Amino acid sequence: MTKRCAVYVRVSTDKEEQKKSLINQREIFENYIANRGWDLFKIYSDVQSGTKATKRPGFQQMLRDAKSHKFDIILAKELSRLARNGELSYRVLNSLQENSGIDIITLDGAINSLENQTSMFGLYAWVYENESQTMSRRIKYSFEVKARNGEFNGSIPPYGYTIVDKQLVLRNDFTVEVVQRIFKCYIAGQGFDHIARQLLKEKIPTSSQVAHKKNASSIWHGSTIKGILSNEHYIGNLVQQRETSISVTSTKRKKNVPDNVIRVEGTHEAIISKQNFDLVQQLLVQRSREHAHSKYHLFTSIAFCSDCGRGMHYKKNRKGYVCGSFDKHGHTLCSDHIIRESDLVDVITSDIKGLYTRISSKKFRDILDKRLQASESKRLKQIQQLKNKIETLSKEKNEALRLKIRSEITDEAYQDLVDENNTNISRFIATKEELENGSTNQVNEQQLNELFREIEHFIKHPTLNEEMLHRLIKKIEIKKDGSPRIYYRFSDPHLSFIFFQATHNIQRASSVGTYRLAAPFSLDTRLR
Repeated sequence: MTKRCAVYVRVSTDKEEQKKSLINQREIFENYIANRGWDLFKIYSDVQSGTKATKRPGFQQMLRDAKSHKFDIILAKELSRLARNGELSYRVLNSLQENSGIDIITLDGAINSLENQTSMFGLYAWVYENESQTMSRRIKYSFEVKARNGEFNGSIPPYGYTIVDKQLVLRNDFTVEVVQRIFKCYIAGQGFDHIARQLLKEKIPTSSQVAHKKNASSIWHGSTIKGILSNEHYIGNLVQQRETSISVTSTKRKKNVPDNVIRVEGTHEAIISKQNFDLVQQLLVQRSREHAHSKYHLFTSIAFCSDCGRGMHYKKNRKGYVCGSFDKHGHTLCSDHIIRESDLVDVITSDIKGLYTRISSKKFRDILDKRLQASESKRLKQIQQLKNKIETLSKEKNEALRLKIRSEITDEAYQDLVDENNTNISRFIATKEELENGSTNQVNEQQLNELFREIEHFIKHPTLNEEMLHRLIKKIEIKKDGSPRIYYRFSDPHLSFIFFQATHNIQRASSVGTYRLAAPFSLDTRLR
């Protein structure tokens, strides 16, 4: 999100030459804000000869607006414009940063809290912070260097690893297999608490027990399982500096911005393959959207009502699934959307077998390669077009800011343009990032072969268990008449689209009325 900047300008007397200084100060900030792509929220100004803050209405209004989170940054020419005779004390600065989340920048270099440069903030700041900040910077820099060199900075390694010469090394015991088991069980459909209960039942030592912590607990918790499943260390990557302290005098911490998180790939031996790890991350997001039902069945957490979006609940007496809203509230909220489990299994099995027949040919591979190339060319063209649009809108904002500073347009006209452009820029950036993340260059021979192996494995062993189901299918929507729309899971959205284009839109009939295979431009490939 674009940062909103409040500007404070001040002159010491009401003499004519000092009033002119207000105009000069306003112009100083023009390029500073424009060059950084920020938005000007408001210019607060005071003309007075006293030093007390109570005589500065502009300054007081700025502080009130800061508490209301109306802007993100306070910008002034010099520290003296904000603080004289201890007026803006260290405590005020600390309060603005911690409680309101407001950064302060002065152009004389005295303070830039956005970049943690506050060592010159007056006598009080120097006394209370200078030494601590210097030490803090040295320590942080030392940790940063070690992290970038692939050294593990923590004292307790992830479950399954030990520390040898500041490197993560696989433990030579049961813990590695436990981690692999946790991932496998989750892919197979088991929840956090269920996995934790099984490990507790088998008396598997916990992380705290393996680390020999004092008062270590022998109880596995669902939150521990979730932490293991989302830990990137298990694919061989070292990820550190995820958090940072708000200030040297505070125990409060905040999440580091993504650019400051240090990620070094391939620093140690992986326990989990990247493919399985990525699959689990997708499942974590998917399952978080729907509360687990009391008991898992084959399509629990993957089958949803197409009308209300609730998960489908298995009903033993009907040998199938009904809409969760209907199951809980009856026809008041939704209809039953009933589908038999055996019918759904038959549909999926038939679809995969039919698909395998089509893709097992050289002709299919040739068609797929051509369409991948065409899609990649189109994707790159769209990305460049979006970049051009973003650049044009940013220039319009900068030009509007210059006009506002010179009083050539009204505040209302400026704000309307900025709001509209920010909305469009955010939309274009989101689309661009989606296109960039979906690069067909990533769709290589290895990925294709992995996909074919998954399908071939099912053909040789045509038993649709939970693990195979989650590997092949992202989700299933059940329509009112009980017909399913199946979203097949593939590693890349462009591959998903082009892959099914190359199968020439397979058509098939079914007793439960499934839809024809089609391929919209999305992450999902639907049976229509």
